[in-house]
Amino acid sequence: MSVRVGIVSFAHVHSPAYAAVLRDLDAADFVGITDEDAGRGAEAAELFGARYFDSAGSLFEDVDAVVVCSENSNHARDVIPALKGGVHVLCEKPISTTVEDARAMIQASETSGSQLRTAFPVRYLPSMVRARELVRGGALGRVLALNGTNHGQIPGGWFLDPELAGGGAVMDHTVHLADVLRWMLDVEVKSVYAEIDSFFGAGETDDAAILTLELEGGPVADGAFATIDPSWSRGEGYPTWGDVTIRIAGTSGVLDVDPFAQPLRTFDHETGTPSWSYVGEDMNALMLAGFLRGVAEGEPTGASGLDGLRTLEVVLAAYHSGENHEPKNVERTP
Repeated sequence: MSVRVGIVSFAHVHSPAYAAVLRDLDAADFVGITDEDAGRGAEAAELFGARYFDSAGSLFEDVDAVVVCSENSNHARDVIPALKGGVHVLCEKPISTTVEDARAMIQASETSGSQLRTAFPVRYLPSMVRARELVRGGALGRVLALNGTNHGQIPGGWFLDPELAGGGAVMDHTVHLADVLRWMLDVEVKSVYAEIDSFFGAGETDDAAILTLELEGGPVADGAFATIDPSWSRGEGYPTWGDVTIRIAGTSGVLDVDPFAQPLRTFDHETGTPSWSYVGEDMNALMLAGFLRGVAEGEPTGASGLDGLRTLEVVLAAYHSGENHEPKNVERTP
């Protein structure tokens, strides 16, 4: 049985990809789209063969679940009414820009009984799943250190507005890597040391950073450290938006994971221009199928609201560290 699902806002750059998946996914009855920008929402609805709803409330009446793709600081505004209305929610990352908003969203889920999940699709990639199995199975021994990247292009638009985005590259990309580390290793981030700046053209918004994380807990990586690069360092001429990579060094071996290294490269003799196309698994399709399966079966899957909060806490600690150029303990909210 298909799940009636809609999208709240087409503000985020990921929303077209989500809409394309929902349109084609057998498990989804893609009902419609709502957006406070009526022109943008109506255009998207027409493009993807869905109905445009002129208010979120009217959409909530006709669906079982929604994917919230509004600006980061507006997530709580859109998520909480959906949850209170009995609608299950997959919220685009980061879960919010403040701990207070994230806690309010989690509380609304707990009170209403509606599922709140956070959109972390990287953990669905088969290579990441296999790496998790190997690491947790002891193939690398005790994990000593990790190095990760999540590079991308400068997204522009509201992503460069601190009031709407809550930050730049550190807010946008750190959360993916922090989630993978927590999920793969069963750890928490104890402290962060961050150097943050703007080098690549994002103006006053941070677009470059190096973070060093101290990890704690779990059976295989307690006391390990991770260095991650979440920079928007891919220029316009780069053939893809970016990457997600991780190298894990343990007492028994080293594992490199590069899930997007599955390209189809073509060379046009007329233009002399090479092109690059990813031909691997669609992580968005895997994530959305998992979310809808969890809704249909009443068994939530994927990253929870609490997972979203924990990664946000890492980001906020990184910004504090970057301001003071000192390590910052991560304050985990009960």
